[in-house]
Amino acid sequence: MGLTFSLRRKEIVEGQPMVSEVQERWPALFSCEQISQEFCRITSKDLLESFRGSLDIYVPRLLRLYRARKGAFGQKMEDVLDALDEKTSDILTHRKTAALRGLPIFVRDDTSKFFLQCSASDTEEQVIRDATVAILSVHEDDDALNAVNVAVVLEGAIILQDLPDLCTAFAYLFGLLYTMNIDYPKEMFYTFEAVQCIFFDLGSRCSQRIRSLRTKLQL
Repeated sequence: MGLTFSLRRKEIVEGQPMVSEVQERWPALFSCEQISQEFCRITSKDLLESFRGSLDIYVPRLLRLYRARKGAFGQKMEDVLDALDEKTSDILTHRKTAALRGLPIFVRDDTSKFFLQCSASDTEEQVIRDATVAILSVHEDDDALNAVNVAVVLEGAIILQDLPDLCTAFAYLFGLLYTMNIDYPKEMFYTFEAVQCIFFDLGSRCSQRIRSLRTKLQL
């Protein structure tokens, strides 16, 4: 895939094909390993290592911010923090999940079409049909808290599935957006801008909203 990178990049950036068209043309690109390698070719950064390293740094600071200002964000932030407080095992993973679920709330994005959920007995196609960029968590019918499958969705189709947790799915989704040269969805723009500018330190400019968040995280 490295030998064909220049050709593939030119086709994607200039032609702006649908994801399904790229899948047909370059099927090997849509594996976790190749997404990570393509992201590194574009940015010179290790996708998972950079993301996980930033989570280690920023999750405690984000959760402190959420708790300090939860009254300003209504029931949604309360629900995220209450769900975290109820966890009794695998706390580190749940803290990272809570930080990522709380981030779009904190930056005033709309997660209604991004964090999708269904039960194992539901038809996934109905849930993801209108989703352009999303993460789908599939739960057992009698257990709405623990996902048995986490998937990445682009253009109404599952691109990656059977991922271990939401954090991993978020990293690969971000890598796919770079790989496919896809604009951040309007409803989640500031969340992805925060990931780009703060977690990955990519780009020289960011919005005032994300500059303000970065300043708060450095205090």
